Parts: sequence; structure tokens; C-alpha cells
Amino acid sequence: MKKLISYLRKGVIPLAAFLTISFVFSACKKTVDTTTQSPVARLMAFNLTADQPSIGVALSNNNLTNSPLAYTSYTGGYIGVYIGSREVTSYDFYSGATLATGSHVFEDSAYYSLFVVGANGTYRNMLVKDNLDSLPTTTGNAFVRYVNAITDSTSQPAVTISSNGTNVFNDNATFASVSDFRQITPGSIAINVKDESSVDSSRNINVEAGK
Repeated sequence: MKKLISYLRKGVIPLAAFLTISFVFSACKKTVDTTTQSPVARLMAFNLTADQPSIGVALSNNNLTNSPLAYTSYTGGYIGVYIGSREVTSYDFYSGATLATGSHVFEDSAYYSLFVVGANGTYRNMLVKDNLDSLPTTTGNAFVRYVNAITDSTSQPAVTISSNGTNVFNDNATFASVSDFRQITPGSIAINVKDESSVDSSRNINVEAGK
């Protein structure tokens, strides 16, 4: 478990199959909400909004980072944040305009991922708890998950992720759905996403054991 968390803290991104400067902040968003003190939760945030090239994330009006997240970028790893009930807000980094907001209870020692999705003025904060403690660490396998961030798909795309011809995922994924982590054999894996109309994409990537 310690090895797996160490990898993630160093910024190894859980696979997100994307089915799809300094600047003056407003007065309420000057403080960076990070902590190394205990108790602490940890949060990793991703920008999956194709028409928002620079977003910020704030917890109870405190920034998660000092710089914007570009489209498909993420925080580089888990960041320590204060626990308890927090307002989670995504916003346009430069204008300060709110994209989406909601509240979430952050638990001590827990890990979370925030995926900001949407387009054309309609956005959503998808915040999920990453149950790293439930992942085995002695199998020599890698771990994979997917996120459906395609806003213009007309149906539930079929998502297939396979290794050596064996499917680890074979799902129909609704928009804004996030899968659990699953084990997969290290090496080259195949990702295919397809619906009945506009979505038809495939990609092969390499994954490493313990990540």
C-alpha cells in the first residue's frame, strides 16, 4: 500500500480514458488551501472541459493551486487539504466566473479525485473517493480507471479496456461517470470507445506495475 501511495503522490496519473502566469485573483481566492499537518485529506484535480483552457479549483474560497489547470491537465498528484465539510468550486482562472460549485465532506487520511467536466456554459464537478486501501499491492499488476467526459455523445458509449485480448472493462458509460480502479496486466493495453453516432476512438498505451 505504501508503494502504491508513494507512486501516486509523485504524480503518477490514474488512467483517465477521456471519452470525449501569474494573475491577480479576486480577494476571496488569495489563499492556497494546502496543508501538511494532520489530520489531512488528499485531493487530485483534473480539467476535462474542452472549452475551458484555464480553470481554477477552490475549497471554501481557498485555491487548490496557484496556477490554472489547462484542458486535460491535472494537479500532478494528490495535494493535502483540510478535512471536514468544504465548498468545492471550479471557476475560470482569469475572469473568476464560477463554473460549478457544491459541497463535500473530506475525511481524515482519505484520497479523492475531482474531475471538472462539461461545455457550453454547463459544467459539473465530479468528486470521487479513491479507495486506495482496497487495492492489492503484491500482485505485480497495474491499476486503471476511466472517466466519460464526452458532453456531445448521444448515447452511452461502449468503453472497452483490454490486455492481451482480455477485457478488464466492457461497459456502457453514461456522461460524467467514473469507474472504480481495476487490476490490469502491465504492458500495452488497448482502449476503445464507441457509440452509435459520433464517437469512435481507440488508443494503445503502456502501463507499469504498481501504478
